[in-house]
Amino acid sequence: MAAARWLGAAAGLGGRFCHTILKDHNLAAKQPFHQLAQKKSFPPSAVLHNTVRCMFIQTQDTPNPNSLKFIPGKEVLESRTMEFSTPAAAFCSPLARQLFRIEGVKSVFFGPDFITITKENEDLDWNLLKPDIYATIMDFFASGLPVVTEEAPRTDTAPSEEDDEVVLMIKELLDTRIRPTVQEDGGDVIYKGFEDGIVQLKLQGSCTSCPSSIITLKNGIQNMLQFYIPEVEGVEQVVDDDDDVEKEANST
Repeated sequence: MAAARWLGAAAGLGGRFCHTILKDHNLAAKQPFHQLAQKKSFPPSAVLHNTVRCMFIQTQDTPNPNSLKFIPGKEVLESRTMEFSTPAAAFCSPLARQLFRIEGVKSVFFGPDFITITKENEDLDWNLLKPDIYATIMDFFASGLPVVTEEAPRTDTAPSEEDDEVVLMIKELLDTRIRPTVQEDGGDVIYKGFEDGIVQLKLQGSCTSCPSSIITLKNGIQNMLQFYIPEVEGVEQVVDDDDDVEKEANST
C-alpha cells in the first residue's frame, strides 16, 4: 500500500493522492498511487441480469496481486468487516461458503460494501475465476438470504470499559484515520493489544499476504500512530492460530 499516502495522512493532509475516472461507467474510483503506473488488462466490471433485478458488480485492483476487490453496489456488512481464511471459518456465512466452492479461492473478506477474494496462487488467471465469482455474488443477493446468519464476534477495535486513555486514542485513530484507508485497498486492520509501547495489530483481507504489508505497518500505520500518540513506540503484526497452521502447511 502506497507509503506516500500514509505519510501525507500523518502530516495532516486529508484525502488520497490521486483519483482516476472509470470513463466507461462515469464512476469515480479511488486507487493507490502506484496502481496508476501499471493497469491490469482484464475488464473492471460486469453487469449481470436476471428476471428479478439487475446487478452491477465492479472490480478494483488491490496492492496484493492475488487479491481482488468486488463491489456489488449493495451493502455487504454495514459498518463492520469479517474475514474467512478457511472454508471451516465460513460456517456463519452462506455467501462465504458458496465462494469457497469456487476452485482457486483461498480466502474471503467482507467489508461494509465490498468483498475481497484472494486466490490460491499467482499462476491462477483472474479472467477464469471472475465469471464464477460474479455469478455466485449475483445469485446470492438475488436469493435474499442474509450474508451472515449468526452473530459475528466483536472486533477488538471497539472501545471497552477496561481501556485506558492511550488505548482509547489508538482505537479511535484506527477507526477514523487508518481502517478506512486500508479498507479502500480491500483489507482491514484489527487491534489486538497494547503492551510496553508496542501496538499489536492483525492485518486482514488483501493485506494478509500482501508483499507490501511490512511497509504498510512500519511506514504507514506506525508513523501515524507515533505522530499522534507519543506513548506508541512501535507496531507488530500478530496472527491467529489458523494463520499459523496455514503457514506451517505451506512451508512443508
